[in-house]
Amino acid sequence: MSIFRIVDIRKMSEKERQEELESLMLDLMRERGVIATGGAPDNPGRVGEIRKTIARIRTIESEIRREEK
Repeated sequence: MSIFRIVDIRKMSEKERQEELESLMLDLMRERGVIATGGAPDNPGRVGEIRKTIARIRTIESEIRREEK
C-alpha cells in the first residue's frame, strides 16, 4: 500500500483506481480492526493517510464523472 498524490491518481486508468480503492478500503478495515480489538497499530498515522488517499481517489472519480456529463 502506498500513498498517492493527485498527479499519480489522475494518471491511473479507471480500473487501476478501482483496484487501489478496494485495496485501501481493506487496509483501512484491518487497521480499524486492530484498534477495535484493543491492539496498538504499528503506525498510528497510517489510518489518516489511508483515509486521505481514499478521499483523493473518490474526488478524482467525481471530477471525471462531472466532466463526462
